[in-house]
Formats: sequence, C-alpha cells, structure tokens
Amino acid sequence: MSRIFTTSVASVYPHYLTKVERKGHSRAELDQVIEWLTGFDAAELADHLAQETTFEEFFAAARLNPNASLITGVVCGVRVEEVEDPLMQKIRYLDKLVDELARGKKMTSILRGG
Repeated sequence: MSRIFTTSVASVYPHYLTKVERKGHSRAELDQVIEWLTGFDAAELADHLAQETTFEEFFAAARLNPNASLITGVVCGVRVEEVEDPLMQKIRYLDKLVDELARGKKMTSILRGG
C-alpha cells in the first residue's frame, strides 16, 4: 500500500493551493475542481480537511464524477489512465486536475465540459 493512501488530504491541500495561487488562481477555483471530481461541496471539503481525512477515506466517501475517466495525461511520469490501483488513479486524477488549473487551462476543459 502506498504511503499517500494514509496521508491526510489536509496535509497536501496547502501544496495544491500554493501551486495554483503561484500561477494566479484562487482557492475557489481549486475547490471547484475538487468538488467536480469528488462531489464534495465547500462544507464537506472543509470538514474533510478539518478531520484530517486520509486520501483513502476521502475517496471512499467521494461521489466520483462520472466523467473522471476522461482525465488523461501524465503525472509524475505515469499516464493517469494506465494506473492500475483504483485509489491511486483517483489521487492521480486530482493531481492532474490541479496541474491543469495551475497551467492555466480553461475551467471548462478541466471540468471535461461540465
């Protein structure tokens, strides 16, 4: 089992936020991307962060967007669509969406048209 599975989302969230803010994007945009992928609204996300939910627990509770499988590309040298472990793939989906936001991709493209 990968160490990231037992890492709290709250410990990684500030890094996501720093990454997107450095490129001129906001917390609201980051949260919008997370909400699209997981189905968590602002209050649910805040609760997961406050409770220091692990990635394993976070994605177990998520209502994964049915279009998540449209997320493709490379994160850390690995194609997200080829990741075999379902939990790791969901984590990589999130990483990819954060990367796309930081790179300035249009929100409609990041959210796969919806």
